Amino acid sequence: MIVREPHLETAKVRSLLPTQITVGLREVHEKRKHWRAQRHKLKFLSHHLVPVIHGPKDHYYIIDHHHLVRALHDEGVTEVAITVVADLRALDKDTFWSYLDHHAWMHPYDEKGRRKNPASLPRSVAELIDDPFRSLAGQLRLIGGFAKDTVPFSEFLWADFLRRRIKKSLVVERFNKALDEALVLAKSEVANYLPGWCGPVPRS
Repeated sequence: MIVREPHLETAKVRSLLPTQITVGLREVHEKRKHWRAQRHKLKFLSHHLVPVIHGPKDHYYIIDHHHLVRALHDEGVTEVAITVVADLRALDKDTFWSYLDHHAWMHPYDEKGRRKNPASLPRSVAELIDDPFRSLAGQLRLIGGFAKDTVPFSEFLWADFLRRRIKKSLVVERFNKALDEALVLAKSEVANYLPGWCGPVPRS
């Protein structure tokens, strides 16, 4: 069997196009602090490759690490290392977006959990919109509310679950209180369909 080595190169942060509409800016803020604490920044960047799709008109589309790229952008980093997952430059736009959608390489949902068309995607990471529930889901995972999972955009699924059960005003104004409520919900049976659920084991 032939094993292909990943194709690695660098790209300007401002040229990278998102495949999602939102991020959790609280999580972005934490990644910015983590970046500032790095003593060997070039080494850090070389170990955090951004996966992209090489798409129509020679654009690179990010399919993961949106929070990290936004954090690096906000910290003034102008270039990152990328790994090209697929070269789809030959596709027309409609086929391109259909292909990404079927491979779960895009998540065109706004901060209210509503699906949008690809034209609504931001044109740069600087335009990514804050979704407080995405921040809540990210922090919930960090405290053990659910396990990291390979299901694409699993934390967005948790964000939508929480969005329907916790008031946005609570998340914005009293984040820790909202996190307490989220943890209770995450450990309940009502969340057992979500990826990474690690609620109580039923008694035999």
